[in-house]
Amino acid sequence: MKASSTDIEGIIVLEPKVFGDERGFFFESYNLKTFAALGIDDSFVQDNQSSSSRGTLRGIHYQVRNAQAKLVRVVSGEVFDVAVDLRKSSPTFGRWFGLNLSAANKLQVYIPRGFGHGFAALSDTAEMLYKASDFYAPEHERCIRWDDPVLAIEWPVAGERIISEKDARGSFFREADLP
Repeated sequence: MKASSTDIEGIIVLEPKVFGDERGFFFESYNLKTFAALGIDDSFVQDNQSSSSRGTLRGIHYQVRNAQAKLVRVVSGEVFDVAVDLRKSSPTFGRWFGLNLSAANKLQVYIPRGFGHGFAALSDTAEMLYKASDFYAPEHERCIRWDDPVLAIEWPVAGERIISEKDARGSFFREADLP
């Protein structure tokens, strides 16, 4: 597995070694020993799957308690995936990192605790799988608006966006209840 650091400390883009032939392909998406050797020592306790239609924007979600590290990948379609640094003591506090994840590129992104997470579906449908290092705790979940002017995330989504009522009511970054 190839690991690439990003300009925000802690976020790691992972490219698996893919073995393919006329039958299809195989790759290892997670191996405890491999990840530990890369400095990722989280124990993942929950696997999640979501499906979204083109133009759907989800997030920016995080938990103020029971913070979750995430390992995110796409198994069908394509998304623009975003992580926002919410660590108040970080030199990159308030900055975001985004990349396209797709079934075709097979990239994964590791997002440590202390980040908000969101994504936009770029294909007709997109299915994502992600591991979480702590259990979902709805009482501790918070949301920052996807269109917050301070964050100024450059979402590559043209046309009408599909946003849940919960996400539309998200807080602006400067007023958000941060971990």
